[in-house]
Amino acid sequence: MDVDAQKRAAAARAIEFVRPGMRLGLGTGSTARHFVDLLGERVRAGLDVVGVPTSRETEAQAKACGIALTTLDDMPALDVTVDGADEIGPDLSLIKGGGGALLSEKIVAGASAQMIVIADQSKYVPALGHFPLPIEVARFGLGATLNALEKAVAAVQAGGPLALRRGTDGHPFVTDGGHWIVDAALGRIENPEALAHALADVPGVMEHGLFIGYAQMVIIAGPGGVELIERS
Repeated sequence: MDVDAQKRAAAARAIEFVRPGMRLGLGTGSTARHFVDLLGERVRAGLDVVGVPTSRETEAQAKACGIALTTLDDMPALDVTVDGADEIGPDLSLIKGGGGALLSEKIVAGASAQMIVIADQSKYVPALGHFPLPIEVARFGLGATLNALEKAVAAVQAGGPLALRRGTDGHPFVTDGGHWIVDAALGRIENPEALAHALADVPGVMEHGLFIGYAQMVIIAGPGGVELIERS
């Protein structure tokens, strides 16, 4: 299987955990897109579920697929969130936010009784950090926030370049929440939990892409098939 086929295979396995009447968090990104597509097929065949999308992109796709949608204001507790990840560590800690929806993704995952992560095998790594860590920040005071971020990282581990993410037009990438994203190229995150706490304490940081303790199950697809890994 090529990478896209691996993503779809992982999504197809996750569909097997969906039951009628479930309240589902719908993730964002290329792998989550496969899940929404397959879920739409089940819905059109009669499956009764309701979803909470984590981005405008996912919302538009889910509506096109005929999936009933709601919000966390109307339905604040969900059964399962199914989402992808940019990196997955051995303890099922994650880096997310490559697609720019990390804030809403974390809110939705936190409102769910279970989070299932789907990915191709390249995302399962021995240590987090090769993928730059996304950090969602307020637009106001960017220079001061960057300075504080450098100090926060240095207090925990070796630092790395911090880059303001830009769109194809060269302007800063703007999240659905109206914020900017700083990508931290750290190379290797020695202590994800300590780094998560340090970043959360920086004024101007809206959220960071370290998801620690959220994923209960990871579904990894590779050329040899699909593997389920559960958090002990």
